[in-house]
Amino acid sequence: MEIPVARRRTAWTAAAVLALLLAVLFSLAVGARTIAPSAVIDALLHGGQSDAAQVVRQMRVPRTLIGLMVGASLALAGTVLQGITRNPIADPGILGISQGASVGVVLAIAFAGIHTLSGYVWFAFGGAAAASVAVYAIASRGRGGATPVKLALGGAAINALLVSVTQGVLTTKASALDEFRFWQIGSLGGRDSEIVGQIWPFLLVGVVLVLCVARGLDALALGEDVAKGLGQNVAVVRIVGGIGATVLTGAGVAAAGPIAFIGLAVPHIARAVVGNDHRWVLPMAALIGPVMLLVADTVGRVVFPPSEVPAGVMTALIGVPFLVTLVRRKAVPA
Repeated sequence: MEIPVARRRTAWTAAAVLALLLAVLFSLAVGARTIAPSAVIDALLHGGQSDAAQVVRQMRVPRTLIGLMVGASLALAGTVLQGITRNPIADPGILGISQGASVGVVLAIAFAGIHTLSGYVWFAFGGAAAASVAVYAIASRGRGGATPVKLALGGAAINALLVSVTQGVLTTKASALDEFRFWQIGSLGGRDSEIVGQIWPFLLVGVVLVLCVARGLDALALGEDVAKGLGQNVAVVRIVGGIGATVLTGAGVAAAGPIAFIGLAVPHIARAVVGNDHRWVLPMAALIGPVMLLVADTVGRVVFPPSEVPAGVMTALIGVPFLVTLVRRKAVPA
């Protein structure tokens, strides 16, 4: 007998919550020095001044919190961008958001004398926002307004321009290359609790905005004419969703660099397990994204000891097989 849709969705959500809890414990316990789960829990609940407790609280807790926030933000942003553009291969880079953040960081390093991750955050976020505004301004001009095709083309054009700007600055300011490369690769390492405090308000705002357009995204998936017939203001859905995705991507990329693949793969995985209703897809994506990022980051710490493989590299290595499997099984909605 077929399992009712609501029960299946609830079961998958419970499984995702459990997976997230295990990923958090995995992230706190595993690394260059493995710490027993009981010691991790004791350090969190009862304090303590042992070396293990200090490692957990001062190094791994901030890293794990940033992984939770960045994973959720990129997954939600990718889900919304795929919805508002009706493009199954859209991700936070489609509107030039990630590259806009890169330009902001390059300018901060090369011309503003900023050399700390906490300082990069604001420049990266500003660059991401400016890129999104430019893309929407280009796409909204002319007949038909900001259609999915015009958004994609405008994003491609702005992205190419921003890549050229980044390369041009790095060519003339060679001293900034090494520092920028550390950020550009995408990593959770070296981040502290100060960055958590800087990005969580943006994450909260972005989450509220994307949840507000969940019903609109469901209607938009049926086509613009149908969405209008159902009483949805398509322009408002796209603007609010786009702003939410920009805020989420800007915050996530600013904190950890341009982590690849989460915004592309996670929405497909979420839809495969809970269907196309964005009231379920968005929360599921917010659970799966951190799981993928935390597992990728933790595996990257131990696969080639004593060196670390950055999370931005590991997410692609881990995420590609999931997406290929979904495509082969035709589990990805058309």
